[in-house]
Amino acid sequence: MKKTLLIAAAIMAMSASSVMAAPINQMTGNETAIGAGSKEQYIEHKVTPKATLGYQHMDRDEFGKDQQDAYLQYDVVGSQVKLIGGYRWKLPGDKDNAFGGVAVSTPRVFGFDAYASYVAGKDFNETQVGINKNILFNVDLNVNYHNTKLDGISHREHGVGAGLTVKF
Repeated sequence: MKKTLLIAAAIMAMSASSVMAAPINQMTGNETAIGAGSKEQYIEHKVTPKATLGYQHMDRDEFGKDQQDAYLQYDVVGSQVKLIGGYRWKLPGDKDNAFGGVAVSTPRVFGFDAYASYVAGKDFNETQVGINKNILFNVDLNVNYHNTKLDGISHREHGVGAGLTVKF
């Protein structure tokens, strides 16, 4: 019954939310995560015990373009502190930016882990806080708040998002 309620809540949140970015996942060696949210899809793979390569596609109607990221997350302290580096394509004004940042997450307790991340490039910065909840063996529900600010544009894209991640 609880799983059914969580799945129903996730579907309602995805239909009502305005944005979601790739969550910060804790993965083991050679694990792959594929996820989808209300306006975002991503895939990432743990290529070494400390490095994760990823790609995400973001539907950013507010800025008039869909944006894409290729990124690397490097575990600095266990899997709880990560350095992030990457490249974002299709920013407004046909700008592309390299970016860097950091993410922190809590250890998983009772199937929950919380995280916060911040990345910035020359023409944008982005903050995200969220919670992952394991709802099935290899399926996580993610709920987060995401805020993106682009230089030269006074409008910020922000909101609550939800999505599902499958790890294998």
